[in-house]
Amino acid sequence: MKDKRLLISVVDDDQSIRESLPDLLREFGFAAKAFSAGEEFLASDELAQTSCLILDVAMPGMTGLDLQNELAIRQQRIPIIFITAQRDEAIRPRLLKLGAVECLLKPFNEPDLLEAINLAFQGNH
Repeated sequence: MKDKRLLISVVDDDQSIRESLPDLLREFGFAAKAFSAGEEFLASDELAQTSCLILDVAMPGMTGLDLQNELAIRQQRIPIIFITAQRDEAIRPRLLKLGAVECLLKPFNEPDLLEAINLAFQGNH
């Protein structure tokens, strides 16, 4: 039987995030799939099914912003929650201005993540 839960895809080059975050998302009641690079996500069957994208800002090769731009070019309107370890105060407002739902600093806590996911599904961004 096909999983009817909303799919949240995680794109992050950090293996620990790719292993832990999908487990947490499943605990929240979502389906989850992790990818190590933007190119891998774009080539996947999950692209069309993804209801929300949790995306690392800084990755080798295609960055989170590159992937956001590519999705816009392809007219894939997927709510994006950026995550970053960068302690740059200017990055969050810039990402929100570019259409992100939220930008969370790593390590983020569960309530903040859940709040961002709820925002993504409300479409109030």
